Amino acid sequence: MKNVIYSFLVLIGIFIHANTYAQKSHYLNFKTVEEMYAYFSYASGKLIISGHRGTIENQMPENSIASMKEVLKHTEAIFEVDPRLTKDGIAVMVHDETLDRTTTGRGKVKDFTWKELKKLSLKDHQGNPTGYKINTLEEMIKWAKGKTILNLDKKDLPLELTAEIIRKHNAYAWVWVTVHNVEQAKFFLDKNPKQYMSMHIRTKKDLEAFQNSGLPFDRMIVYIGPEIKDSNQEMYRFFKDKGVLCMISTAPTYDKLPSAEARAKQYRAVFADGARVLESDLPIEVSKSIKTP
Repeated sequence: MKNVIYSFLVLIGIFIHANTYAQKSHYLNFKTVEEMYAYFSYASGKLIISGHRGTIENQMPENSIASMKEVLKHTEAIFEVDPRLTKDGIAVMVHDETLDRTTTGRGKVKDFTWKELKKLSLKDHQGNPTGYKINTLEEMIKWAKGKTILNLDKKDLPLELTAEIIRKHNAYAWVWVTVHNVEQAKFFLDKNPKQYMSMHIRTKKDLEAFQNSGLPFDRMIVYIGPEIKDSNQEMYRFFKDKGVLCMISTAPTYDKLPSAEARAKQYRAVFADGARVLESDLPIEVSKSIKTP
């Protein structure tokens, strides 16, 4: 009887711990593709934070499950991530063509097998080795279900392989693809018309090409550039009428400002200017900046 009571108390403890952790994390859990569409429509009124390669904050290694877990302790977020192919055809989460900057290895990702890459450690933004290992794309997709959105940027994975991995996991409610032109958008929508995209439309020429394509506006956000500028207003007006969210990426611009105060001011200005999605290397900072004017 004592053993039964002890086992029961252990189970209660595990439940309480798991529930407490869930409450501390900020998850996006979409049961259907349509539910996800609605969340990322202009009508929802949401301000969306996108972690560029996860985050580089708090000594986290970019492009890793560990970095995304860290962000979700602080805020809801989606994540732009970058898969590459190993020598033996495994999609792994390394941004650069080479291993040198972000791992303890040296050389090109494509020259190593997955078995070899598993032995390496990831580095933080200062170049210090961490206790974290390279993730595969499939590991990341399985982890992300019920927690967040993954937005897969285009590196050296063939479009066909990217589409097949998403299909294999039936991950259309939580895995997006970044597309840089109409041809890439057509490819993914031909594979599955429910596929959600992060579409690059930065110029009038880009916009005209998309309009002439006949592709739908209701399954994408639009990346329009890295900074506030007058010409963005035309984009904001056009896409607002279509119900589409526009994204600014501050990773190459305002993230580089020398003080947290200066960065916070610009993050708030990006949203005030009309963007509904802000992509940053510092998503935890972004979340704090919009909570504390």
